[in-house]
Amino acid sequence: MKLVIADSNEIVRIGLKTLFEKLPNISIIGETSDSEQLTHFIAKYDVDIVLIDYTSKRFNIDVIPQIIQKKPNIQVVAITPEQSAQTLVNALRSGVKSYVKKDCDSQEIIDAVRETWRGKRFFCGTLLETIRNASINVDDIDFDAFTCDPVSLSARENEIITLVAEGLTNIQIADTLCLSNHTVNTHRKNIMAKLGVKNTAGIVMYAVKSNFVSPNKFIFATES
Repeated sequence: MKLVIADSNEIVRIGLKTLFEKLPNISIIGETSDSEQLTHFIAKYDVDIVLIDYTSKRFNIDVIPQIIQKKPNIQVVAITPEQSAQTLVNALRSGVKSYVKKDCDSQEIIDAVRETWRGKRFFCGTLLETIRNASINVDDIDFDAFTCDPVSLSARENEIITLVAEGLTNIQIADTLCLSNHTVNTHRKNIMAKLGVKNTAGIVMYAVKSNFVSPNKFIFATES
């Protein structure tokens, strides 16, 4: 396994290097301290795994789709401090394969890298709990639909997302917007592909997180 460590903090890089360099079948072929260094390194060398804190100084989330675009087979493991559930989902959308926290124990960090190399996803328990507490089901995220392109929704798609979240059926949405049922169905398929979700629940989740609708609507609906 050819591993690159990407973090602006030298002490963190030293710690991760010390952790992995003693392990068999893992070769640390580089360390990078900013996004520019990382993109240049990825373009020049053969890399299997990037272990990155994209939240650290001189890095940002945009570097992840950039390096995947250069080397589509590369796998990205994020290792960051605690993040919000939506930030975690955004990172997965950007191309992060597995995710652990910096305060995870060393074996959990090693397992994340190894399992990712084997083609699997790995999330530390704390991060999974954060996502689930926000009513986001990782199984509802359609990872195969993710691309390196940013999510861009049209005004019409935003209208449909809001109406779906308010509980309207395709026929009701078609009547409201003076569209055909077929057109609404096509819009919904496009929306799910762009958001990387598999079902209506995923659209509702996005609408609530984006403040298109109030979560109180669903609380009151449950109690009635």
